Amino acid sequence: MKWNSMGTRVLLLAVIGTWVGSACWAADLAVYALNIKDGRFDPETIEVPAKVRFKIVITNHGPGPEEFESKELRKESVLAEGVTRAVVFAPLKPGTYPFFGEFHPDTANGQIVVK
Repeated sequence: MKWNSMGTRVLLLAVIGTWVGSACWAADLAVYALNIKDGRFDPETIEVPAKVRFKIVITNHGPGPEEFESKELRKESVLAEGVTRAVVFAPLKPGTYPFFGEFHPDTANGQIVVK
């Protein structure tokens, strides 16, 4: 393959552009921490801007397993004690979106407030 052909240069630039664009897009992703301990979420309220992708990094400090679930957002993730997991959210409209823990439904409650 000749590296000086026009088609090869265009293909190479497209691949590099896709890689750089993806890296920049991922770097702009806002990250929010959510901890689970003793059957409670901390913080109970996470405020995020409207119409922007974001990620919540959830860590379960125990004891035991817990679940992050939001029926409105169609997100669900079970975390064993000591596990950290990231959940990515598409841009949301302004509003309040509740979430809960299936293993401690009376105490593990929270909300994402989108402004």
